[in-house]
Amino acid sequence: MSTPNPMAGSMDGSFPNPPPPVSTKTFTIAGISVTVHGLVELSHQVERIACLWLLHPRLQTQQCMAPLAAASVHHWNQNGENANIGLISVTFDQRNHGSREVDPLANEAWRSGNERHAQDMFSIYHGTSTDTSLLITYLSSYVFSSSDRQIDTNIVLGVSLGGHAAWQCLFHDPRVSAAIIVIGCPDYFSLMSDRARLSKLPSWTHSSPPGTYFFGSRDFPSGLIKAVETFDPAGMFLGKPDRHLRTFDGQVPSAMEQGRLLPMLQQCLQGKRILNLSGDADNLVPYRCGQAFIEWLSLSVAPGSWFAGGVLLENQIFESVGHQMSPDMVVSAMRFVAETLQERIVASTSKI
Repeated sequence: MSTPNPMAGSMDGSFPNPPPPVSTKTFTIAGISVTVHGLVELSHQVERIACLWLLHPRLQTQQCMAPLAAASVHHWNQNGENANIGLISVTFDQRNHGSREVDPLANEAWRSGNERHAQDMFSIYHGTSTDTSLLITYLSSYVFSSSDRQIDTNIVLGVSLGGHAAWQCLFHDPRVSAAIIVIGCPDYFSLMSDRARLSKLPSWTHSSPPGTYFFGSRDFPSGLIKAVETFDPAGMFLGKPDRHLRTFDGQVPSAMEQGRLLPMLQQCLQGKRILNLSGDADNLVPYRCGQAFIEWLSLSVAPGSWFAGGVLLENQIFESVGHQMSPDMVVSAMRFVAETLQERIVASTSKI
């Protein structure tokens, strides 16, 4: 059974479909084919550049993000308050997808015959996060090789598999100042244990209670546990749950725990902006799988809470929306991008 494209129909809403065309230019950077949208449309007077990195879903390619890239650039260029900063959008194929595909089976799930689904999916989107950071380092030197222009704002928007990667970009690259996560999950332990339960894997069903030995089995080996605890947001901060879905009791961490967590949160999220968009009818990446971590993070970064790190976390759950980026999600994402860039303009003006 094929997985539907989550981007299908995403532009069928408040934006023209297809969106007004913008220029595209392709660069090969570190062996990756990178498409830059909106480069020609940049005003010559603009010296500060923001980049919106668009990370596509599993089993798709960068082409499915092109309409969103064009709409994003067009929306900002029509905004009227963008005199101090220009916007480009960037797309590229995730690892083992599109032009970079090596093994098609590695993109499939347990139910489709991929016995290494857990290892493959995490390593692929962790690789995409790493690739995004690599490209952030070098993009300016390719697109602005004959000028002094620099990209000083990086926003990551990821959908599904790209949403998982966007969480990692946000937590591991200080140059990413904002992220829009669409139907993605910050808790790989909970996501995959739920998927193992639904897939009725023997490593899940052959224990009492079910799932007791899933973590550490061949379906979720100890080496993968270590990687998830190192790079996954929930794994980093909350560790591995006992068996199934993680739960959150609403309690503030103890003073000792705060001492451990505070430097990590400062390093990962200080001053950043987050928009998390989920559908309440999503059965492939259910909101419940990331809910405990999102609730924990929301409490931690709330004004007046124990972490005063200037973090904005906006969490929206869309009624009757499944595993897709709905038109209303596009509207929210465009609004969030504009607000993020306007905040950067205000911040830079206040320093003058």
